[in-house]
Amino acid sequence: MGAREQQLELQMPVTQSLWQRMRYWYQQQQSTMLYDRQLLLIMLALTAIGVVMVTSASMPVGERLIGNPFHFMIRHGMYLVLSLLVAGAVLTQPMSRWEKMNGWLCLAAIVMLVAVLFVGHSVNGATRWIRVGPITLQVAEFAKLFFFVFLASYLHRRHDEVRKNLKGFFKALILLGIISMLLLLQPDLGTVVVVAMTSMGMLFLAGARIMQFFAVALTLVIALLALIIIEPYRMRRVTSFWNPWDDPFGSGYQLTQSLMAFGRGDWLGQGLGNSVQKLQYLPEAHTDFIVSVMAEELGFIGVLVTISLLFVLVVKALYLGQRALRQKRAFSGYLAHGIGIWFGFQTMVNVGAAAGLIPTKGLTIPFVSYGGSSLLAMTIALAILLRIDYELRVNYRDSNPKPRPRAKAVGG
Repeated sequence: MGAREQQLELQMPVTQSLWQRMRYWYQQQQSTMLYDRQLLLIMLALTAIGVVMVTSASMPVGERLIGNPFHFMIRHGMYLVLSLLVAGAVLTQPMSRWEKMNGWLCLAAIVMLVAVLFVGHSVNGATRWIRVGPITLQVAEFAKLFFFVFLASYLHRRHDEVRKNLKGFFKALILLGIISMLLLLQPDLGTVVVVAMTSMGMLFLAGARIMQFFAVALTLVIALLALIIIEPYRMRRVTSFWNPWDDPFGSGYQLTQSLMAFGRGDWLGQGLGNSVQKLQYLPEAHTDFIVSVMAEELGFIGVLVTISLLFVLVVKALYLGQRALRQKRAFSGYLAHGIGIWFGFQTMVNVGAAAGLIPTKGLTIPFVSYGGSSLLAMTIALAILLRIDYELRVNYRDSNPKPRPRAKAVGG
């Protein structure tokens, strides 16, 4: 705490309420802080919600599979501690180091995606995980982050080339195509959609021509439709999404159970721990469909609070990207935008699938769903946002030093 903050704290009345003190601490002017407290508080609030909901949603499946209702809560807590430790290390690394390592990180993403096809652990017909001792890592989560770091650096280095000709634009798309093909071999269409949409958003913000942007967007839509049509299970997901009640015990089972959870929740929910759908009715209740359990137990209000926190987090990330671009820190600006789009789009897909607005996808909701790899990758991404914010504040203070008070003339 700086000298000015200490002085203001001492000036506060002793009788001031705790709420007023918390509000004052929360609304400190940015010029008096070295980091964004609001961003950190939002992340901590979301992880706290995640711990509570993972514990509640996973108890039945933990009892059935392991004989310990707190099995998944303990594992989630272990991943959370690991994520916070790694995030602390990330905060010490300057953004210049991330930019220097962008090529190696992209290579690491490709190597991991190739390796998982040969030595990966399969679950439900998908080969997406690599075992590292007691830890199981989903490499696609880290591949997303590493690719966004590379793309931010590429847009910084080849900004004019991306804006003025097709060559620079399609170089980025070629690498995106390689990453997407490796993800489809797992298969993991949901991650492909997130990576593609985030990449297109970053290219658009970098100034890619509108016609190029729409041409590629149309190509991606056609490719997505083709991937859905050629795979029977994907086609069943789409058709069941249109009317899940046509086959409530078959292809529409997961969605109908999710919709029943939303219906039971009403405004205020049935109460924490009182979900019926998590009792072996709703598959993946603690991962992909944790929002459904939240809706049943905490109601519309609980879901609204969670989505509002994520919305503020996304807005702050995008605003941080704009600040970085205004301070001529293009790499940090593009990366902050990419992280914000990533978080926002993945949230929309997860909540939309649970609510029956879009076909179901195997994607987690940031910081809330059970999933160690997702939690670790997104905590690292948020630590990067905090580091970007810190460097922008330091750069602003160095560029705008406060005038020193003039000394009084002796004998004057």
